[in-house]
Amino acid sequence: MPTSRQGSIRLFRFSEIDVFLHWSWFLLAFYEINARKGSYSSIGWNVAEYLALFLIVTLHEFGHSLACRQVGGQANQIVLWPLGGVAYVNPPQRPGATLWSIAAGPLVNVVLAPIIMGIGRVSLLWGWYAAVPDLRTLIHAIFYIDVGLLIFNILPIYPLDGGQILRALLWFVLGRARSLMVATILGFVGIAAFFGFALWSRDSWLGVIAVFMLMNCWSGLQHARALLQFAKLPRRFGFACPACKASPPTGDYWKCGKCGQAFDSFHTGAVCPHCATPYATTKCLDCGATYPMNEWSGNLIHEGSRLPVTTI
Repeated sequence: MPTSRQGSIRLFRFSEIDVFLHWSWFLLAFYEINARKGSYSSIGWNVAEYLALFLIVTLHEFGHSLACRQVGGQANQIVLWPLGGVAYVNPPQRPGATLWSIAAGPLVNVVLAPIIMGIGRVSLLWGWYAAVPDLRTLIHAIFYIDVGLLIFNILPIYPLDGGQILRALLWFVLGRARSLMVATILGFVGIAAFFGFALWSRDSWLGVIAVFMLMNCWSGLQHARALLQFAKLPRRFGFACPACKASPPTGDYWKCGKCGQAFDSFHTGAVCPHCATPYATTKCLDCGATYPMNEWSGNLIHEGSRLPVTTI
């Protein structure tokens, strides 16, 4: 998946979320429209079909973003590219918040399916299909696009939504790091099967998708390993993050923005010992939240809070 908006065009901004379109989207649009131009009486219908795909993917990603915002997370960017969309979301590092942020995307497709069917039913009853035969083909294609994207996304293969939903569910039992480790290992198994299917069907496009899935699954595995190592660090149990209740690690893990030197914020009272720069807030290395030092004291630490984290 793309890791930034590099090579993308800013399309619009809605609800403080910027939507970007990667330039390669136009190449796929040209290919797909020409590949299916025999399905309609004019190419205008092919364009409409592809725009419908664009709309469905965009709504799916907004589902992720708005759900993340609903649980108190950060989400301000969506990038659309040929292999799908990427909503850059950072939900609160709790399994429930992460689960809702991920599951909301496929739920958009679930909601869209009966709406599309309803439009088709109305078109049939009102005689639009008879008057415009291409309309039936278009609505049927849009329905299959929506359902196809839903089925594909909920496959329990990391980093697809289904794999990330599985990870969030495992998080309740295994904790943040181990849940990601298990999800990525299962993801490699699923990707191997996906590669096999691509070879069996001789579909090069599925092969490309499998390669990108593999790259992201490998990144997830590396992140899980880093989280497991981070979880083993000695902790300063006199403090706890007000958001995730995790105790901060003991050591020089905070970096001064002025002199660039690392220091232990809790040992120095949020003051860089190298250049004496004071900091009003200290960042939690587990969940990313920032709070004044005095708010870190007196917070109870709950079981499993030591496992740290990241985002489809």
